[in-house]
Amino acid sequence: MIELRSLKPEAIPSALEMAKRYRLLNEPDEAESICLDILAVDPGHQEALITRLLALTDKFAGGALYPAFEHARELVPQLKSPYCQAYYMGLIFERRAKLHLRKGGPGAGVIAYQWFRQALEAFGAALGSCDPGNQDAVLRWNSCARILNSHPDVKPDEGNQGEMLLDAYDMPH
Repeated sequence: MIELRSLKPEAIPSALEMAKRYRLLNEPDEAESICLDILAVDPGHQEALITRLLALTDKFAGGALYPAFEHARELVPQLKSPYCQAYYMGLIFERRAKLHLRKGGPGAGVIAYQWFRQALEAFGAALGSCDPGNQDAVLRWNSCARILNSHPDVKPDEGNQGEMLLDAYDMPH
């Protein structure tokens, strides 16, 4: 196994900027790798945790829901503020809902609806502890609400098939 090299603490700010750039270039694996290097030096670095979490959710669209979804969820308790914990959990759920919506197929609307509802709950919790100058949770809430309001196929389960659909649709492939 090839030994990893340690990042020097003074390089953290430029490394974090590089990770953000890789996210913008749709290179989530590179962004996550840089964040892991930062976190190896400073395990509680909040911006690196958030950037890694976002890079993991970027992987959803590329078909890497597993293990990215679980890894992203595992990062949330490491965020220091209740607002950040609720907001980023909502973001994880929202991005998962959008993945199911894009993926389509039988029951996709029901599955997406369930994830959007969880996102709305998390964003609602974030709103309870947000700074009045930070309205990010409102913006995310409204985005989810608009999708739910404009996609008639994204609706609650109308029978007892929800569990069966979740099992069949959500299993790692």
